[in-house]
Amino acid sequence: MTTQKNYQRTKLACYLGFVTQAISANFVPLLFLTFYRTYGISFADLALIPLTFFLTQLIVDFFCAKFVDRIGYRKSIVISQILSGAGLIMLAFVPDLCPRPFIGILACVIIYAIGSGLIEVLCSPIIEACPFEGKAAMMSLLHSFYCWGAVGTILGSTIFFLLFGTENWRILACIWAAVPLYNIFNFATCPIEPIVNEGESMTISQLLKTKEFWIFIVLMVCAGASELSMAQWASAFAESALGVSKTTGDLLGACSFAVFMGLSRIWYGKYGEKVELSGFMIASGILCLISYLLAAFAKWPVMGLVGCMLCGFSVGIMWPGSISISSARLPKGGTALFALLALAGDLGGAAGPALVGKVSNLAGENIQAGLLAGIFFPIVLVLSVMMVKNRG
Repeated sequence: MTTQKNYQRTKLACYLGFVTQAISANFVPLLFLTFYRTYGISFADLALIPLTFFLTQLIVDFFCAKFVDRIGYRKSIVISQILSGAGLIMLAFVPDLCPRPFIGILACVIIYAIGSGLIEVLCSPIIEACPFEGKAAMMSLLHSFYCWGAVGTILGSTIFFLLFGTENWRILACIWAAVPLYNIFNFATCPIEPIVNEGESMTISQLLKTKEFWIFIVLMVCAGASELSMAQWASAFAESALGVSKTTGDLLGACSFAVFMGLSRIWYGKYGEKVELSGFMIASGILCLISYLLAAFAKWPVMGLVGCMLCGFSVGIMWPGSISISSARLPKGGTALFALLALAGDLGGAAGPALVGKVSNLAGENIQAGLLAGIFFPIVLVLSVMMVKNRG
């Protein structure tokens, strides 16, 4: 008698994996002013924290393509949860024990960023390998949990600080660490299937020689840039365009963007089987272009806010949709494909906000001018999807 595998536990583990990644990416930036006041860390040094986080993820993305198959998916994903939880707990103690608290903070960020990078590479192929119907819809639903994790981290932290004060942030770091530490058990016991049978997956060199692979790389770069160009600047844009406080800017900008991105992914997760993915991606790219133009040329605050929310909804399908299209067209891509796609998405996530910031600076600190430069990415994304679609 064979026991039926419970893939619902696999789904739960991967959902919480993306929530963990959202906590890792969004919690420490909420503490920048606290670090500035408590430890005297300059704004220039504080800016190095997110840079260190994303650079660490990029390095992990690269090495995952080579080493995950040797270590094994289960061991790798369990390690991701251990490192994520350990980094958050260490954040509560290590900075106070270091002669330079900033170095202690960076050390903790690097530790949980390694965990976050592993999550980014591994959770998508783990779900892809499960025998679920409607893989594209399932992928969209999976990635929606990053959005809800981000919203939960921002709102939960804001409520905690209002009730208990920002001076108790160390306690909150330990509370957030409970999510990945609990998830260790889920990943240790849930069924995990190989994405490609042993010896059948494409090598990195084979992928690099495949012309269509490079279209997918461009697609992921544009997906990451389209999403994060607005996401990273949403709070500052809301403050400048609406003339509101930092807290209100976070809620109306970053939070509303994440909510609408999550709603988009949930909608596609529920109705995606009835919608052709590439067509929906093209429509989303056009809507994203419109949303950037709305924000860039907003004459009234509400117009800019609508542009921000529409952008969140339009980019929702871009990252998971690009992964689904790529894995369907290159079914033997294996771990190397997912790792390199994550690497490309992170590159876009770094390049897009940097371009917006640079253009804003050249335009006299005008964020709207910077957002206008962001239209480049949804335009290229639409053209890339059309190329993939025309190739049959």
